[in-house]
Amino acid sequence: MTSSKRDHARIERRLIARLTEACETAKCEINGFAWLTHTVDYTAFPQSLRVTWISDTRASKDAALSTGADQRMRELTAAALHEADITPLPINRYVHFDCEEDCQRQHGGDWRVRLARH
Repeated sequence: MTSSKRDHARIERRLIARLTEACETAKCEINGFAWLTHTVDYTAFPQSLRVTWISDTRASKDAALSTGADQRMRELTAAALHEADITPLPINRYVHFDCEEDCQRQHGGDWRVRLARH
């Protein structure tokens, strides 16, 4: 992929805009969904891209996974990546699910540390 900081910044802006739209859609559609975030190392892009969908509780996350809402989150992610002109690898490599409750219990609520563990 590209290696210039300017190109990376452009990709990042597009990615944030499209993922924000996906997040707002999911908030209206999926019970217990709270927010999403992404991490990426542009020296290994797009393979390093990771989109994490975060529910408020473990019960909400488990319900989403058991009722098929996780598929909707994957669809929203795929659409966001497509609209951001990012050609993804298989979507399951990019999308992960987590919850506020587990972060609080395991990492004292520090999402930076929790997300870095992957």
